[in-house]
Amino acid sequence: MAVVPLTPPAAKPHPFALFNLGFRPFFLLAAVFSLLSIPLWTGSQLYAWPLPAPLPVAPAAWHAHEMIFGYALAVVAGFLLTAVRNWTNLPTLRGPALAAACALWLAARLIMGFAPGAWHLAALFDLAFGLFLVGALAQPLARAGQWRQYGIVSKVLLLVLANGLFYWGAMSHAPAVRWGLYSGLYLVVSLIFVMGRRVVPFFIERGVGYPVTLINRVWVDRASLALMLLFWAADVFLPWPWLAGVSALALFVVHGVRLYDWHTPGIWRKPLLWILYLGYGAAVLGFALKALAIWAGVSPFLAVHAFAAGGIGLMTVGMMARVSLGHTGRSIQAPPRLLTAVFFLMLAAFVTRVLGPLFWPAAYPFFLGATQWLWALAFALFLWIYAPMWLRPRIDGQPG
Repeated sequence: MAVVPLTPPAAKPHPFALFNLGFRPFFLLAAVFSLLSIPLWTGSQLYAWPLPAPLPVAPAAWHAHEMIFGYALAVVAGFLLTAVRNWTNLPTLRGPALAAACALWLAARLIMGFAPGAWHLAALFDLAFGLFLVGALAQPLARAGQWRQYGIVSKVLLLVLANGLFYWGAMSHAPAVRWGLYSGLYLVVSLIFVMGRRVVPFFIERGVGYPVTLINRVWVDRASLALMLLFWAADVFLPWPWLAGVSALALFVVHGVRLYDWHTPGIWRKPLLWILYLGYGAAVLGFALKALAIWAGVSPFLAVHAFAAGGIGLMTVGMMARVSLGHTGRSIQAPPRLLTAVFFLMLAAFVTRVLGPLFWPAAYPFFLGATQWLWALAFALFLWIYAPMWLRPRIDGQPG
């Protein structure tokens, strides 16, 4: 006589898992966009490649906007939609709602690149995406009563406002372009510092393979926040470069103390640890380069790219790599071997974009071209490793 099971067997997961959880589509979109847009931008500068269409802002402003509010914000969206689900144990965007958020992001990118005469539509889709993301993060946090997490949501909302400043400047008030771009850059860097403070020491303590307790000083936490607000105001909105220089130098010292407190030799044996440590350090170096730009005549764009190609680039790739392994059921203790090559390529791109021009400014065109190919190769390899993970269900059969 056949035995009838008391409960039906679990349904086999659908083989297409892209919209199961926020990190999957947004990390994929960010990686593909970065792979395509950086060579296009660099080629337009070095080889006179035509950009897809004439732009209502300077090409450099388009490049900056798309890397901040396109690439970086997509990574932020994927990370936070996944993190909020973990923090609250409540569902975040998935399925059609997640696909709709991705469609808003993608529509803005396509209009920006191919239909600049319709920038009002790009602004509509871009700002709608940002507000949709804020609501998607705030709602489960409110249901769970986790009001302390609203500091992070407020930064995402400020990013939406900074994006609005950019579009206002592009359409009618030129100074607002700079206000929006630099506000967006510093807000993303601030998010990296906030999330880095939460996860980097946690990852190090549990990942180096031996007991270690890292120091986190309360005065560093408070000073870094206050100084970042002062630096942002002085550099973006106030005609006081001396104050921007002083606050940048102070931030370099304060975050340098934090990096010293977080150091333990074991991180250098773990690629998923040293990429985050060096990414944080690259962003900290940006403050020193900002002070040198104000007082020593160093190009200000070296500081910008220390924050962007260094801090944002290294940290986002490191976080995408780690989050994707953990949330697809794979071991973070045994990452894919090719991942180390991705990290070294990204680190080399930072060196050629920031440190090379700092010491050999006459070779700037060479360094810019090298950065293009290193960055593109890194993201091509990154996609080769991770795209199948994002598209397919978790290997352990769990939801997500």
